[in-house]
Amino acid sequence: MKIEVTRDVFRLAQVFTISRGSRTEAKVLTVRVSDDEVEGWGECVPYARYGESLESVTEEIEGLPKDVDRAALQDLLPAGAARNAVDCALWDLEAKRAGKRVWELAGLPAPGPMVTAFTLSLDEPEAMRAAAAEHAHRPLLKIKLGTPDDMARLEAVRAGAPGPKIIVDANEGWTAEIYAELAPHLARLGVAMVEQPLPAGSDDGLIGLDRPVPLCADESVHDRASLAGLAGKYDLINIKLDKTGGLTEALALRAEAEAAGLGIMVGCMVGSSLAMAPAVLVAQGAAVVDLDGPLLLAEDRATPLVYDAAGVHPPAAALWG
Repeated sequence: MKIEVTRDVFRLAQVFTISRGSRTEAKVLTVRVSDDEVEGWGECVPYARYGESLESVTEEIEGLPKDVDRAALQDLLPAGAARNAVDCALWDLEAKRAGKRVWELAGLPAPGPMVTAFTLSLDEPEAMRAAAAEHAHRPLLKIKLGTPDDMARLEAVRAGAPGPKIIVDANEGWTAEIYAELAPHLARLGVAMVEQPLPAGSDDGLIGLDRPVPLCADESVHDRASLAGLAGKYDLINIKLDKTGGLTEALALRAEAEAAGLGIMVGCMVGSSLAMAPAVLVAQGAAVVDLDGPLLLAEDRATPLVYDAAGVHPPAAALWG
């Protein structure tokens, strides 16, 4: 079996900014796993926040044995971008070998479209108000915050888009005191959920804190090993395949989190439709879906995911799975 890694760059439709910085393009790694007859593929987005780079993730993948299978892969690589791309490529390869869809192999019901959030880039309040007004027809908007001017930005977005449900991503930018101060205002403005208000590893301040707006763990949860540290802090977890290390662990994480009474959000890095495709399977029936990566791009894969009023649709076989 052959494993090939290539770099791909997708231009963004506009500059995308969060509290950690701005970008104009999505840099991804595409992995192709092939035998003599078929080829499976997957995508990952290395993330510097987790100590990953295009170079380091490429090295991890190229160091794998050529006969690796999904079961062995879980022990050969840690949770992260490298394992994600290979795991998803192996799922795709297995589906093509079997002549079935991945959800059939995984014993899942046939998936359907899911309403997804649309993320507004961090900007000055008036610019965010204009962006919110432009996308006010969408049912769910996500706002990137984590700055001293968060309330002005949130007020502006709500003024520009009175109707949509709003979720907020603080990107580890708050303290417990800031959340407690903002929480009544978040509730007043109809915010349905806040992602990762405190830095991962420093979120014990959430224990015992009144949570009038539900809190979702993002950077604090990667795989099943992370769940034990979330007790008393969060109401939901954000499952991203680039954190879990692929579809295999994502499905297992979802099942264990639900058994622990946690709600499910399924999110993404900024990548192409190939990166979102397996996540659509995990997102079925989730409380919150945030798979808008392709909506932020100016260009995409040859067979992109379909987004319409019903949400993001499952991938065509020509794309993945």
